[in-house]
Amino acid sequence: MLKITRQDSPNFNNRPADSDINILILHYTGMKTAKEALDRMCSADSQVSAHYMIDEDGSIISLVPEEKRAWHAGISCWRGRAALNDTSIGIELVNPGHEWGYRAFPAAQMDSLIELAKNITERHNITPRNIVGHSDIAPTRKEDPGELFDWKTLAWEGLGLWPETKKVRNPHEMLIRPGEEGVSVGQVQKMLADYGYHIRVDGLYGEKTEAVIRAFKRHFVPEVVNVVWDKLANERIVKLLELIEHDDY
Repeated sequence: MLKITRQDSPNFNNRPADSDINILILHYTGMKTAKEALDRMCSADSQVSAHYMIDEDGSIISLVPEEKRAWHAGISCWRGRAALNDTSIGIELVNPGHEWGYRAFPAAQMDSLIELAKNITERHNITPRNIVGHSDIAPTRKEDPGELFDWKTLAWEGLGLWPETKKVRNPHEMLIRPGEEGVSVGQVQKMLADYGYHIRVDGLYGEKTEAVIRAFKRHFVPEVVNVVWDKLANERIVKLLELIEHDDY
């Protein structure tokens, strides 16, 4: 049974009349303390909020009613849909983030997230493919919840997808490198776009492609997070595309 306390944020408005809730976006707070994060999301001056915040001890605070539009995603895109505040629910996980001492997410926090996320996704019929991190939907701007977030366990609980692959020989061997151009680059870009990332398929391995690759690796190749397209990243995107081809994700 979920135990949720309430602290109202003033930072919300109405969703567009024709919008359906169909995506769950996970964030970290990226501030030194939970209190700082909560104060910021409850300050009208900040113009930011989320629907829920989960502290490291597992306590859950409701900030914005789900039927309202919280302000957490910013400039964002997933599977060809932009302005994701319109159609999403946002959950902030208390964690200092990369700037203030990034650390793993405690078991109590993850347990509460799993229970809350199951409740949300069942009520709104949100598919696993649409359970994403802030960095997935805004790869040039954001890096949360980051490589220490346990996406694999979440996927085992039916919340998101995880590409189980066989052991790859020389997994971090580079296949293509930043600055390259050509068909091979375009093929990687297309695979990332087919899964849901906002990326132009132009065959140019520039800064924007680097940002998407880094975001993909934060989520699906946390062993080594960089902008290099290696064998392990390639195996995992291929597996993800197989999953969404054969199932309703």
